[in-house]
Amino acid sequence: MKRFQLFLSIALFFTGANMAWAQDVSKEEISSNVPALEKMHEVIFPIWHEAYPEKDYAKLRHFLPEVLELANGVYNAKLPGILREKQEKWDTGILEFKKSVDAFKAACEGKDDADLLLKAEKLHADYEMLVRIIRPLMKEVDLFHQSLYVLYHDYLPNKKYDMILKISDELIEKSEAILKGKLSKKVEAKKEVFYEKVNLLIARCKNLKAVAANGDPKATDEAVEAMHTAYENIEELFN
Repeated sequence: MKRFQLFLSIALFFTGANMAWAQDVSKEEISSNVPALEKMHEVIFPIWHEAYPEKDYAKLRHFLPEVLELANGVYNAKLPGILREKQEKWDTGILEFKKSVDAFKAACEGKDDADLLLKAEKLHADYEMLVRIIRPLMKEVDLFHQSLYVLYHDYLPNKKYDMILKISDELIEKSEAILKGKLSKKVEAKKEVFYEKVNLLIARCKNLKAVAANGDPKATDEAVEAMHTAYENIEELFN
């Protein structure tokens, strides 16, 4: 009986460990959303689309408490893992946004209505800058990045080579979908370079599948790194 209990305890331990590994990368971690920033839009929208164009100074001042409350949430927001490479730009953007919030507060408490309009305009501009920092580059690129993130930050470091092989088909499909995506004006101007880099990414994804199927860990690691670099080269075009 004691042996059975010991066996059951060990089995439960490893089951729990496996569940923990499975939850290493959560849905929140691969989402590009920052809830506090989205919440801030609830006050930015009426400021910019109602009070500002109407030059309704009383309404602008009325929004101050909500601006301060929601802005505090933005200051303390943490970026999800998938946006970790944007942390430095985000931190710089937060500093500028805080300055504009403080300036808006001072203008609301003052009597210079013309200055209040200028500060409301700056508040909106710096909010939009934060949005642009985290906004997905392109829907299809973002979907590819979500799968790449799981591979690069879970499967690769934890040597889950069976999962790397399994996700390779998904990566091929998502990389090919990028070719059909709608380009922004910025990328449209350099679309030949863009498509060249996307085709290289597709080739690297196919190579990863072939290498992973051979079961060589070292070669698989190198194939993952090569594919990751190909993705980063695409991302650079959006900067």
